[in-house]
Amino acid sequence: MFRLAYVPGVTPAKWVNVWTERMPSVPIILVEVAAAEVVRLLRDGGADAGFVRLPVDRDGLSVIPLYVETTVVVVPKDHAVAAADEVTTADLTDDEVFHPLDDTIDWTARPGLPAFSRPPTTADAVELVAAGTGLLLVPQSLARLHHRRDLTYRPVTDAPQSQVALAWPTDATTDLVEDFIGVVRGRTVNSSRGRTPASSAEKPAQRQPQKPVQNGSGRRAVPAGRKKKGNRPR
Repeated sequence: MFRLAYVPGVTPAKWVNVWTERMPSVPIILVEVAAAEVVRLLRDGGADAGFVRLPVDRDGLSVIPLYVETTVVVVPKDHAVAAADEVTTADLTDDEVFHPLDDTIDWTARPGLPAFSRPPTTADAVELVAAGTGLLLVPQSLARLHHRRDLTYRPVTDAPQSQVALAWPTDATTDLVEDFIGVVRGRTVNSSRGRTPASSAEKPAQRQPQKPVQNGSGRRAVPAGRKKKGNRPR
């Protein structure tokens, strides 16, 4: 069994499918966990590896950055922002922006005006946006996850972005973890860096060239079917 944690917004399906095809005898168990809790889960042994959002406390962890997500602003469909294809943080100066406690973006300076409260979760913040009490900036996958018909979102071109990574406890780098790293990095089954390359014993035996058979006089034997030449008459 291989236990894989993942934070909201990350879709591990493509890697899970490869694992299932490649390792049918080892079931993979998915564990969805809040972004703020995933590191503790890994350190406590609750999962073998996990998809996290950077930055995280890397003490005792090995981390492989995978991809970066666009940051978007979630707004009601009748908001002025909805008329644009994309916006900048300066366009949000006069708007109240929610900062949920589970925010995954590493802000140096948050855009807009502080909202009247800090919602405990992104899902709660989305509900408040739908009520028309403020806006919300999140990675695009979270905007899709919490999609509502009365809301829309637009890219924020100059906002910090969220990076997704694979992490696991360094001192628990098992063979199964190495196998999953290979899946995430797109290695083939027979990759030289994989664990299960074909051994030499599995390779077809090479045929060795046969040495010509010699007779007792040390001369080569005449192949069957070939007649010896007699002495030519003088």
